[in-house]
Amino acid sequence: MRGFSRFFGQVPMKAFVTGATGFIGAAIVRELLKEGIQVRVLVRPGADTRNLQGLDLEFRQGDLCDPASLKAGIAGCTQVFHVAADYRLWTRDPATMYRANVDGTRAVLEAAEAASVERVVYTSSVGTLGNPGDGTPGTEDTPVTFADMVGHYKKSKFLAEREAERFLERGLPLVIVNPSTPVGPHDIKPTPTGKIIVDFLNRKMPAYLDTGLNLISVEDCARGHLLAARQGRVGRKYILGNRNLTLREIFTMLSAITGLPAPRVRLPYYPILAAAWVNEGLARLTGREPLIPLAGVQMARKFMFFDPSRAVTELGLPQTPVETALEQAVAWFRANGHLEQ
Repeated sequence: MRGFSRFFGQVPMKAFVTGATGFIGAAIVRELLKEGIQVRVLVRPGADTRNLQGLDLEFRQGDLCDPASLKAGIAGCTQVFHVAADYRLWTRDPATMYRANVDGTRAVLEAAEAASVERVVYTSSVGTLGNPGDGTPGTEDTPVTFADMVGHYKKSKFLAEREAERFLERGLPLVIVNPSTPVGPHDIKPTPTGKIIVDFLNRKMPAYLDTGLNLISVEDCARGHLLAARQGRVGRKYILGNRNLTLREIFTMLSAITGLPAPRVRLPYYPILAAAWVNEGLARLTGREPLIPLAGVQMARKFMFFDPSRAVTELGLPQTPVETALEQAVAWFRANGHLEQ
C-alpha cells in the first residue's frame, strides 16, 4: 500500500463500495485495488457486472433499501464509499428514484454509523450546488435552495445530501464529494454525457444547444474519492472537476480527435423546450423514455460551470487534460461496439 497505509497505520484496510458496477463506482474500485486495498462491493441481483470483470473483489448481493444486506456488507470494513444512485433524466415513477437516492443514502449511512467505520465518502453531484448560470463558476459555498433543483434526479440528490449532513451532526466521519461531468473509458451504459460522445461518433449530433459543462477524467474523479477518504476534512464538500467548456468547445475537441465535423447549427432554446414538454407528455402516456428529456433541456439553460480549486488545493486532485479523457472515451466507445455500422 502507498499513501493510505500511512494514514490508517497497520490496520488492514477494506472498503465497501455501493454503485460499483457504474461508471464512477467501477473507476473507484480500480483505484482502491491499485492501492492494495481490499474491496467489497454491493451488487443487486441480476446487475450488469461487466465493469468489474477480472477484478479481485468480494461480491455481496443486496440492495440500498435492504438494511440487513447493508449491515452484512459493511461489517469488517474500515471505509465506505457510497456511490450508488438512480441517475436518469426521466422516470415514469419518480418515487423509485427518491427511494434509491434519499432512503437508500439514509440506510447506507445508518449501517456505516452502526459499524463505526473510520471514514465515509458520500458521492453527491455538482447538480446539488449553487450555480449562477451565467458562466460564473459555482463553488461549494454558492447559495442554493431546493427550489433551484431541476428534475427529480437533482431534487432527490439534494435531499440525499441533506441526509448526509444530518449524519455529520450525529458524529459520522463523513466527507461529501460533488463530481462534475466525468468522461473516459468503461462508460458501459453510457451516461448522458457518454451518449453525447456516442451520438457524435455516429453522426447523430447535427446541432447543439448553447450550454456548458465542467469535464473531468473519470480516473481523476475516482482518485479524488480516495484523496477525500485519506485527507479530506470531515464535514467538508469538494467539487471533483477540472475544465469548464461550452458544448461547442467540446464538439470542437471531439472533431480534432476524430476528424469528424463538429455541428455548426446552434438550436434556439424555447422551441426545444416546447418540444421537450410535448415529448414528456407522450412519455407519460406511453411509458417510453422521451427522445428529448424535459429535465435535460431545462438543465441546459444554465452553464454548469464550477470551480474545483478547493479539491485541487486541499486534496491534490489530479487535473489530467480533458482532451486526454475525451480521447480515451472515444477509443473505448469505438472498441466496445458503440459505433453503428
